[in-house]
Amino acid sequence: MTTTTASTEELAPPAAPGKPAGGRNRRRVRTVAGVCGAALVLVAGTAAAVGFGDGDTPATARADLPPATATVAKTTLTQTETVDGTLGYGDTTVAKARGDANATVTWLPAEGSTVSRGRPVYKADSDPVVLLYGSAPLYRTLQPGSEGADAKLLERNLSALGYDGFTVDDEYTSATADAVRDWQDDLGLPETGTVTPAQVVVATGRIRVTALQLALGDTANGPVLSYSGTTRAVTVHLDVDKQELAKKGIAATVELPGGAQVKGTVTSVGTVATTTGTGDQETTTIDVTVTVADQKKLGTLDEAPVDVVLQADQRRDVLAVPVNALVALAEGGYGLQAVDGSTTRYVAVKTGMFAGNKVEVSGAGVTDGLVVGVPR
Repeated sequence: MTTTTASTEELAPPAAPGKPAGGRNRRRVRTVAGVCGAALVLVAGTAAAVGFGDGDTPATARADLPPATATVAKTTLTQTETVDGTLGYGDTTVAKARGDANATVTWLPAEGSTVSRGRPVYKADSDPVVLLYGSAPLYRTLQPGSEGADAKLLERNLSALGYDGFTVDDEYTSATADAVRDWQDDLGLPETGTVTPAQVVVATGRIRVTALQLALGDTANGPVLSYSGTTRAVTVHLDVDKQELAKKGIAATVELPGGAQVKGTVTSVGTVATTTGTGDQETTTIDVTVTVADQKKLGTLDEAPVDVVLQADQRRDVLAVPVNALVALAEGGYGLQAVDGSTTRYVAVKTGMFAGNKVEVSGAGVTDGLVVGVPR
């Protein structure tokens, strides 16, 4: 569904209608009633279009003053496209037990709860498996002499948790091992000074527990629970033929069930297209993510269908009039009925963007503040 809106300066409200005078050479005009995209729809049943003849239209007195007027005004026109989206916490990840295959699950968080850095994700044989922040999981045992990005990840987390005495770099030193022993002591773990992949879960930030795969008393083997991020966002499966609408960083509006609207921002645009369905039902889409800064305005919604209004195009500081101010000219194209006191004249215009009930116009004699006729 395509919708359009206009923003910034509003056009002047209609003036009081003039009283028609008597009638030689009265010309009836066709007025524009509606617009869909750039296509104009003319009011049915009207008479012939206005003709300019061999020269410019003279600014002579006319008997047929319009029933109402509007003013050409400088404004910003914005075209928008409304697409379907889903509000939720994003993709889920599975946390798998990687320790002793015979260990028993002794503690689990509640579904829907959040876990932050340094807190247990679950416990096996009463030993906590702790959340650390990072972009890649640990893949080896870290100990004095270890070097690499994983060593730096551990040291960065230890520093964030308040442990010190070491330098945050990519070298796991004896000073790092001392800090690890202090950490393990606080967690109630054996003070080995080494860290194994089975002792931690690494995520990019706080996590929200979405589902439990094991129960208390189960063997801590394989998937234990699934989790997502803690920030809700909107996912849009956007048709590839509309991908020009979604650019990273542009503003978007999310309309929630019930009609409330919240501001959002396009934060990611997929580069890999996905095709679903077959035959006439086949669709090819890319994933677009819209984030909402004010999470409180989302209420308690989760996995809810929403509408997302994306900005299709925008024209700043253009002259615009109500669409129904346009008249069709016999010579082709469109014009405006300019009103000056008790006289009127027709001015040819070039149309640009259509947005809502307004249209961009330009041409000789078309100026900011020009009064034009419109139907009542």
